[in-house]
Amino acid sequence: MLDGVSLDQLRTFIAAADEGSFSAAGRKLRRAQSVVSHTLANLEGQINVQLFDRSGRYPRLTEQGAALLAQARVVVSGMDGFKSKARAMADGLEPELSVVVDVMYPMESLTAAVGEFREVFPHTPLRLYVEALGAVMRPVIERVCRLGISGSMPAVPETLEGEKLLDVPMVTVVSPDHPLASRKRLIRTSELADHVQLVLTDRTTLTDGATFGVFSPLTWRLADLGAKHAFLRAGFGWGHMPAAMVQDDLAQGRLIALRLQSFQPRTPPIAMFAVYRKDTPPGPAARWFLDRLKDGTTRG
Repeated sequence: MLDGVSLDQLRTFIAAADEGSFSAAGRKLRRAQSVVSHTLANLEGQINVQLFDRSGRYPRLTEQGAALLAQARVVVSGMDGFKSKARAMADGLEPELSVVVDVMYPMESLTAAVGEFREVFPHTPLRLYVEALGAVMRPVIERVCRLGISGSMPAVPETLEGEKLLDVPMVTVVSPDHPLASRKRLIRTSELADHVQLVLTDRTTLTDGATFGVFSPLTWRLADLGAKHAFLRAGFGWGHMPAAMVQDDLAQGRLIALRLQSFQPRTPPIAMFAVYRKDTPPGPAARWFLDRLKDGTTRG
């Protein structure tokens, strides 16, 4: 009987556990509640294990059900991975590559990769979008973009796969005319709270509750990194910036680097990841582009 267990039964089991009721699982799977109930009853009969306690208003996972749920996820995920890889092999080269890139990603590295991509894949159009925070993840989740280059995220959503690319050095800066610029010592967090912090904001809800190095209750939130850069130079507040973007300003004295007590010995870098849907992994062109970005810092 165990050999007769199907992927459909396991998917139904996972949906019922995740949604909290058979009716909600039915809506998710676009099936009648009776079909979900019948499928799960058959599964329990085949494995001779009660997965749900049905004595209350809503079914609850039994102890055995909870233990088997994790294994069911592994089995289903493994099959999804098998099918996605087979699909990628059958599809061949992508007719077009759409990529969304985090605004914090070093533009010099990106430009070099794009230039080489044009030479290697001259007949594959490349569409590039530049976004920030959760706005990088969203088009990948919604299948608008095949590949995302993301930083500043606390975690990669379950539907996506992530591959580490590089760390982007960051620096905390302020205009030389700003009151904080005169403090040559370590600056305490309590001192920062008295001054406006310029913060890059998210246009999605994917980063709700995340702070990303926000230390001041006085914040101006900007959706554009270029505007944040201009506001920092104008002395409107202090903030964290990619080191490569402000290196000339630091060298010319247009911006001053701050030393924060909370960030020692330096402002933490932002880890950049390539992200893509697990069910649509990178094809040949996307894989080449991703790998080129991975070793971009070693090519000069």
